[in-house]
Amino acid sequence: QVQLVESGGGLVQTGGSLRLSCAASGRTFSSYVMGWFRQAPGKERECVASINRIGSSTYYADSVKGRFTISRDNAKNTLSLQMNVLKPEDTAVYYCAAYSKSPLFGTVQTNPALYDYWGQGTQVTVSS
Repeated sequence: QVQLVESGGGLVQTGGSLRLSCAASGRTFSSYVMGWFRQAPGKERECVASINRIGSSTYYADSVKGRFTISRDNAKNTLSLQMNVLKPEDTAVYYCAAYSKSPLFGTVQTNPALYDYWGQGTQVTVSS
């Protein structure tokens, strides 16, 4: 069993920054493709960013490209999302997720159905 715990959410003004962190419990973190998802009220869950096992390949949703940066530290079993130039439309609950059954040559993954471990979520609110 893998446990994921997010932290770093909060209230920030438009244009501000937040850094989300996800701490993972497990002995095989480095074998997981990881992702950040968000869900705003009335909207479907969206993949914000994803990162491959060693951090050499990343994906970003068009809406956050150039503003957000996903990273991982396999030595510390942590996943991060640096969020800059935040906008009100970034307001959502953010979840980290692990795709533990990712194939050997798998890279980034945007399909939430393939992620089998999820954190509890952390609220990000951007005021206008």
